[in-house]
Amino acid sequence: MCGISGIVNFKVTEPIDRSVLERMTSAEAHRGPDDHGYFVDGNAGLGHRRLSIIDLSGGGQPIYNEDRSAAIVFNGEVYNYAELTRQLTAQGHQFKTRSDTEAIVHAYEQYGDKCVTRFRGMFAFAIWDRRRKRMLLARDRMGIKPVYYYAGSDFFVFASEIKSLFEHPEVPREIDVHALDLFLALRYVPGPRTIFRNIFKLQPAHVLVVDEFGVRTRRYWDVDYTENALTDEECVEKFEALFEESVRLRLISEVPLGVFLSGGLDSTATLAMMSRITGRQRIKTFSVGYDTSGASRREAEESDELAFARQAAAHYGAEHHEFKLSAAQFRDAIPLMAWHLDEPLGDPTCIPLYFISKMARRYATVVLSGEGADETMGGYSLYQRVVMLDRMRRRLGPLTMLATAGAWLPFSERVKGYFNRLAVPLEGHYRGIVKGIGPRTREQLIGESRFRQSEQRLDEIFMPHFQRTGNASVLNRMLNADTKVWLPENLLLKADKMTMATGVELRVPFLDHKLVEFTATLRDSLKIRDGQGKWILRRAMGTDLPPAILNRPKKGFAIPTASWLRFEMRDFIRDTLLGGNAACPAYFDRKAVSDVVARNEEGKFPGFQEVWSLVVFEHWHREFMKPSPRPWSSSCMPIGAAH
Repeated sequence: MCGISGIVNFKVTEPIDRSVLERMTSAEAHRGPDDHGYFVDGNAGLGHRRLSIIDLSGGGQPIYNEDRSAAIVFNGEVYNYAELTRQLTAQGHQFKTRSDTEAIVHAYEQYGDKCVTRFRGMFAFAIWDRRRKRMLLARDRMGIKPVYYYAGSDFFVFASEIKSLFEHPEVPREIDVHALDLFLALRYVPGPRTIFRNIFKLQPAHVLVVDEFGVRTRRYWDVDYTENALTDEECVEKFEALFEESVRLRLISEVPLGVFLSGGLDSTATLAMMSRITGRQRIKTFSVGYDTSGASRREAEESDELAFARQAAAHYGAEHHEFKLSAAQFRDAIPLMAWHLDEPLGDPTCIPLYFISKMARRYATVVLSGEGADETMGGYSLYQRVVMLDRMRRRLGPLTMLATAGAWLPFSERVKGYFNRLAVPLEGHYRGIVKGIGPRTREQLIGESRFRQSEQRLDEIFMPHFQRTGNASVLNRMLNADTKVWLPENLLLKADKMTMATGVELRVPFLDHKLVEFTATLRDSLKIRDGQGKWILRRAMGTDLPPAILNRPKKGFAIPTASWLRFEMRDFIRDTLLGGNAACPAYFDRKAVSDVVARNEEGKFPGFQEVWSLVVFEHWHREFMKPSPRPWSSSCMPIGAAH
């Protein structure tokens, strides 16, 4: 796991300013505290920060092919690199290292841009082809590793993090107001946009080419939801084999490994498979809990995940470590979270993920987790509710228009939302797992014109994913939309940024592309059955898991956010959003902001979700848009990193 950066000047006679490249690379030092390297060739340059995982002594980057006509910088892991190395060696390629990075550059020699289809893993890499004066930039299929870019009139620049791009003096730092409005709707900015004008994310499963003809991108992979003809038992058997293979590949490392353990199904299944593969070798596990002294009894119980994590750790004889997060620590970490994320991301679980990663770094450099299981196997209860809603809509037919009358009755906003959806096909209303600020409040914040434009842009973002899966089931159409939008732009982005902030490499076995491809072909009944999601995972791992965990409902990181924001952080929120230095009034209606703060203090749903999104934006704005944004410094380095 590393940080990469690079520059291509479109004028071949204009050499790279090495000092700019060095600053760009240093801005990502937290991603790779072990080493750094540079490549400069006339009008092109590459930079790299290294977190050493494989081939500790010989894997420094950039790495070259035999005649040094191609240079690569790489962030991620290619788990099938040993097999690729054998194949490429048989085809005459000569290797100087044992690293997966060198396997990529030789695969590029052999297969050209199509080399990306042969890699199994998570990656973002750039190859400069000196002969063709051409750069290839690539991102893995699921979007586990990020890469950003800016294309000016005279140059192209890319990096693992946006803050690195700003080290180039000609990259502008301007807010894209349309992206800001999308953030309000979703709590993240969907790609390829970012919150900054003209800075883009390379989308998952895409490659980008920079050459004399300009800059262009193309998709190289997608998921096919055509159902297979296997029996239930055959599906379970194949799923278990692919899951075991995926975990086994992700245990390849020359540094200590561990697992993030919530005590839920996904992380416990990962721990169970690790134990099966390693012969019950003592595995390091890491969990986070919360100080809920000021929370209600219900919220405190919902936030108490540590008991289940301890049970799972004890069941497998793990070396267990815990961190308990307080409201004060949560509050004080907000500015650092905003700086590391680069963009506003309204997911409060970013903060506990940062702290658990910081703790884990003391014991392990590589950590596995259960991300992606819900989005590929129907784990969220919302999927079941929407499927039921769609069945009702189809049965009612023309009468669905009458159901919208329920939206005028004195029900909660959540119930009114379901009535409204009854009259609208899936593609017209489904916008992913986590909703942002509701339509009514958004319109009050940004005005009718901006609101209507943002709704149109949401349609433009989601509609192609639904159109492509028009013949699939309602469940699979939702899964496809979530794996294309929510998963890479929220879940995986926060996972990458918060773990790399502490120098930890995160691996996600449920998102191995071969496992994802197979899971997509499963019948709905193999994903959701008897009111439970991820049925096939429960069946495949059922005999390995403690019964109490096997049958637990989905929870995730259940932070007592509502209580903290309403009570312990009440004054902090008022100062942040309503104080004299607040940026929000420059972008949003002042009275609407005050109303959001009031709803939070009154405990009205969904006040705490709305206020958290605004707090995140405010602190992001302070970090990136004020005259003196946070510079890169040793204070941002992970535990144990060299200064």
